[in-house]
Amino acid sequence: MRTIILIENAMATTAPDIYAFEAESITGKPAHFATQRGKVLLVVNTASKCGFTPQFAGLEKLWQTYRDRGLVVIGFPSNQFGAQDPGANEEIASFCETNYGVTFPMMSKVDVNGDGAAPVWKWLAAEAPGVLGTKTIKWNFTKFLVGKDGKVIKRFAPNDSPESLKGDIEAALAA
Repeated sequence: MRTIILIENAMATTAPDIYAFEAESITGKPAHFATQRGKVLLVVNTASKCGFTPQFAGLEKLWQTYRDRGLVVIGFPSNQFGAQDPGANEEIASFCETNYGVTFPMMSKVDVNGDGAAPVWKWLAAEAPGVLGTKTIKWNFTKFLVGKDGKVIKRFAPNDSPESLKGDIEAALAA
């Protein structure tokens, strides 16, 4: 077990692009980022009981507006910030769909910081550090825009509304 963790940790900081990673969908199915090759990804850590939770509506609008042009919005629930997503995956999925009409891909709940952080989140934070070079996620609804080449273009703060990302998304789609 320790060897697997060490290998995952090393990969999280040395992977050339997001396509090296996989996750588990909120319904428990494998989700390989390699299947999204050539698309623009917006990867977001989410929470159902956060002041930023209404951003689900804006994220869904981005998905509906740009998915036919190659954008994939991917949500990762996390309970690491103020215990604001305590439910099971099924509860989270139902909440998102019922309250915000979420149809974009949602992954299983993960940690985004610390030793138990999902490898893709370790990689994202290392590729696009936060303020003052921090390599941690500060709060729910931190967003990463990943280009068609699988490399991080930009990191967005939790208070950056989904609507404010349109220019960057359009530029990435046009690249």
